[in-house]
Amino acid sequence: MWIMTVHSKNNITMFEFETEKEAKAAFEKTQGCKFLTQVIYFNDDYLVKSTIL
Repeated sequence: MWIMTVHSKNNITMFEFETEKEAKAAFEKTQGCKFLTQVIYFNDDYLVKSTIL
């Protein structure tokens, strides 16, 4: 999951994206003070070490 946080004089707005491509495209189009953050959950399947028995 990707989160874009946009700060303005009176507001903080957060947008959530499923893919990195989608998040980076929105990030490029958005103006202002902004941050792009990847959220990693430690129980995600791709982070779990697999074992073959």
